[in-house]
Amino acid sequence: MKTLALFRHAKSDWSDARARDFDRPLNARGQRGAVAMGEHVRDTGRMFERVIASPAVRVAETIEYASTAWGRSFPVEWDRRIYLASSATLIDLLRELAGDPASVLMIGHNPGLEDLIFDLVPDDGTSPLRDVVEAKFPTATYAVMELAIDRWDDIANGCARLVELTRPRDLDPTLGPQAAQ
Repeated sequence: MKTLALFRHAKSDWSDARARDFDRPLNARGQRGAVAMGEHVRDTGRMFERVIASPAVRVAETIEYASTAWGRSFPVEWDRRIYLASSATLIDLLRELAGDPASVLMIGHNPGLEDLIFDLVPDDGTSPLRDVVEAKFPTATYAVMELAIDRWDDIANGCARLVELTRPRDLDPTLGPQAAQ
């Protein structure tokens, strides 16, 4: 059994129309969302043997705010392939993991993270959390899957069970879409 957690970067700032997508920082709501999610992960007591992340500015800032709230820093393996990656690319990255860690936290972007959930968790009506992801996988959302595999190179479609899904609005209603309007 392997554990894969996915953490989508927090809400980014779109105020500078000239900024490259890769270089967009978090906005104030994103900073608050990253802190809330960092506190949540801390409170669950879940730990990860490996953390891999996109090097985009909004991901790096999400990690900074979340890890400060979590109360611990951790080594991050930056992989540019995660930036705007497809689910197939993310699966390839997981298959390549050296050392075969039991638990991995991947921090990145949509649509890749959302599509990864769709590929790994069967669409057979047994996962109400998968249905929530189908509606929307918002920024700063954190999901945990348990994979029925012994090694990462065994990862395949339908091998996972989604056991946790937490959105910022679940922790603080002011971080939901209605509060932003």
